[in-house]
Amino acid sequence: MSDIAIFFLHGLAYAGLLFLVSSGLTLVFGMMSVLNFAHASFYMLGAYFAYWLLQITGNFWLALLISPLMLLVIGALVERFLLRKVHVLGHVHELLLTFGLAYIIDEAVKLIWGTNPHAIIISGFLAHTVNIMGVTYPVYRLFVFGVSMALGLFMWLILFKTRIGIIVRAAVEDSPMVGSLGINVPLVFMGVFSVGAALSGLAGVTAGPLLSVDPGMAGAILVDAFVVIVVGGMGSLGGAVLASFIIGELQSFGVLLFPDFSLALIYMLMAVVLVIRPEGLFGEKQ
Repeated sequence: MSDIAIFFLHGLAYAGLLFLVSSGLTLVFGMMSVLNFAHASFYMLGAYFAYWLLQITGNFWLALLISPLMLLVIGALVERFLLRKVHVLGHVHELLLTFGLAYIIDEAVKLIWGTNPHAIIISGFLAHTVNIMGVTYPVYRLFVFGVSMALGLFMWLILFKTRIGIIVRAAVEDSPMVGSLGINVPLVFMGVFSVGAALSGLAGVTAGPLLSVDPGMAGAILVDAFVVIVVGGMGSLGGAVLASFIIGELQSFGVLLFPDFSLALIYMLMAVVLVIRPEGLFGEKQ
């Protein structure tokens, strides 16, 4: 029973990390119909910024605040000077642009920080352990899950309960009409893309103490993040929450019960969902 409790909690922690990564990807695709292939590279960049800030300040909370803000600025620059120019040309051009941007970021990271893995060391109460479900468990893993759930609730409130959310959803449905009402639609879309980049940066910071910070971390999370948005439904925030939980627990218990096939389980799940419900669990038919 203690093993089951530990692997269940591991699954929650990984589900939280998956949602932090996929939430920004889901937001950008759902609001702008842009499949940002560089999203995982933004995530990696957030982790490296956090490592760099910790070397300077020694304060993890400061890194948790500043690193997403740095990605927010980078996201705004990418959307304004790169993505906006190819957005009118269609999805293929957007995908090629973000694919190339991902390679540029990956090589820049290797040039600046090298290829060796780096560790982000946490201190204070986050470094402690607690007794839960009869086992001793790290506080930080619970912190990752708590942050992801708080973020999901905050995003839902913003999108569906505020004027900003109404403007964003209206711009998605009929941008010419929203523009005729005096709202700067390009600025709205730049804000959406910037927030998506900031969310990836937040995910990178939180992933740092769990995983090593290295140039391969983007590729390691990218496939799982895409599986989350495919299973949950392209652009569905609720679907991303449910899919993250399912995939996190499936991968965790897969290691316990089927170690030889654990990596294949999430792809089997995606295949089953695509056969039964091609639009995903919460996706809308187009």
